[in-house]
Amino acid sequence: MKHNKLLLGGMILAHILFFLSFFLLFNMYKNKASEPLSEKPSQLQAEKHLAIRAKGLNVQTTLAAIGDILIHDRVYENAKIKSSYDFHPMFQMIQSSLKKPDILLANQETILGGVKLGLSSYPCFNSPQQVGNALIDSGVDIVSTANNHALDRGEKGLITSINYLNKLNLPHVGTYTSQKSHDTLQILSSNGIKIAYLSYTYGTNGIPIPKGKDFLVNLIDKTKMKEEIQRAKKKADVVVMSVHWGIEYQRFPNKEQKQLASFLVNQGVDIIFGHHPHVLQPMAWIKAKDGRKALVVYSLGNFLSGQDRDYKDIGGMASVQITKKVSQEGKIISLNSPTFLPTYVSHSHDQYRVVPLKNAGPYGLMNASEKYNEIMNHMTHHLK
Repeated sequence: MKHNKLLLGGMILAHILFFLSFFLLFNMYKNKASEPLSEKPSQLQAEKHLAIRAKGLNVQTTLAAIGDILIHDRVYENAKIKSSYDFHPMFQMIQSSLKKPDILLANQETILGGVKLGLSSYPCFNSPQQVGNALIDSGVDIVSTANNHALDRGEKGLITSINYLNKLNLPHVGTYTSQKSHDTLQILSSNGIKIAYLSYTYGTNGIPIPKGKDFLVNLIDKTKMKEEIQRAKKKADVVVMSVHWGIEYQRFPNKEQKQLASFLVNQGVDIIFGHHPHVLQPMAWIKAKDGRKALVVYSLGNFLSGQDRDYKDIGGMASVQITKKVSQEGKIISLNSPTFLPTYVSHSHDQYRVVPLKNAGPYGLMNASEKYNEIMNHMTHHLK
């Protein structure tokens, strides 16, 4: 009997131990399955990040700029359609080229105050706002607005123009509606490269900036320029300066332009796009004290205007390739392959059109091929 009891007790104990072991194993499996998996992906991400750093990052983008959008009355009258204006046809022949760069800047020389302010031409300009729409649709990504005509219609005209650019979501630089907007850097990004755009002018045709509102227009001031360039260098990979300078209708830069260009490059500017002379001035490399190679285009001339003859109807688009290399040793920014596409403003048959200079023969330019060769040599011979 005792043996039977012991046997029964052993069987019961064995069953208890079996179920207990099963229960413990099940819980161990359940807990293992429910453990967070974040450690493994984090490790993989870290390894991937290290691999990228070891391999290095190499990205490129193309920046470009065109010259003055200077809308005389004969230009906007040509764009009149019923009760509005349409400037799209004026860019149609060059649009495909304008859309090739990753970021394209234009110098909006005249304010876009619109018809409510009363349209006007030289010497105090105010243009139809539809100019802005045509620029965007033609490939322009940002406009510089610091120039001698910024205050042609006073503070109201300047603010009205800026408000319309904001409505279009067209980035702009050089004129502002407040101290806050003035102090905010205009930085655009392309292919992983950050580009800061700055803009200054020599003056406003003698029209005084309202007292206490220096933020309205950036005037050339080396101390202020140096400060903004330093801020831009901390936030961006590349610094582009649009500067309104020089002497009107002079085809070569003067001493003051060259000195200012050298100063700006040594402060950290990588690309200078010049405006105001209304004729083309050459492109050139400038070597900075820190060893960088910077590009200056002393003047991009008129891109669309009512001026003609004596090179005032010849403009163009300057482009340059930016390369950003990141490795364990650090970041390297380089400028390569600058190019120039010359253009011609035709007004044959009373129609204003911007056309490639090389193909301008049928649009009223005699000896277009010879003129093309002359302009290309004028603009690029310092780059060789």
